[in-house]
Amino acid sequence: MSKKTRKKSSKSTSRAKGAKAKPAKRATTKKPSGAVARKVAKKAKAKTGATKSTATKKKSAATPSRRSGTKAAPARKPAALTSVRKAGPLAEGQSAPAFALPRDGGQSVSLADYAGRNLVIFFYPRADTPGCTLEAVAFSRLADAFAEAGTAVLGVSADPIAAQEKFRDKHELTVPLASDEALGMLTAYGVWGEKSMYGRTFMGISRTTVLIDPEGKIVRIWRNVKVDGHADEVLAAARST
Repeated sequence: MSKKTRKKSSKSTSRAKGAKAKPAKRATTKKPSGAVARKVAKKAKAKTGATKSTATKKKSAATPSRRSGTKAAPARKPAALTSVRKAGPLAEGQSAPAFALPRDGGQSVSLADYAGRNLVIFFYPRADTPGCTLEAVAFSRLADAFAEAGTAVLGVSADPIAAQEKFRDKHELTVPLASDEALGMLTAYGVWGEKSMYGRTFMGISRTTVLIDPEGKIVRIWRNVKVDGHADEVLAAARST
């Protein structure tokens, strides 16, 4: 074999070897690339799942706190109910709590105005309702008889002055009507508190009458008043005081 033939043969062999080597390099290069891509994808997916899980936990943790905050609000007691319980019920023989209230006609009235004579205070739930109307009319009918017995009469409710004056005019009432919208006097006399009717509980005035002597002492207390004949019974007690 000549030298030229040997050179050609060696070149052909090297080219063949080079040609075969190139595909091997590409194959080995592609495999790691695919594996790395899959690993990166798995890591990214795991990271995304962890992030979603953390966000879900934070959201679920935040939700109960808001709900618990909402439930805590109704636990507060109404101010009026608390003050009634603190005041407690009055008893006969105690000094009558002082008061100063606006009354019908644009005037005002206080306990001091009645010093030296008896005072009847009838507390009624609401102006111009059937029971309250009968009671106020009965006391108005006996106003002169109470005056002869040295006794003044005063009606008190939580109605505003405008409602009291409308009530007075409609039924031609002659006894003064005082308004305690702030509930201060009603609370002090223990007539404002929880009431129930037909299975429903609410805040309101318990129909009550108090007889106070000239020295400001409570002589008689009528609670849960029944309207029929009540004014006559109070007049009899005032005459004997």
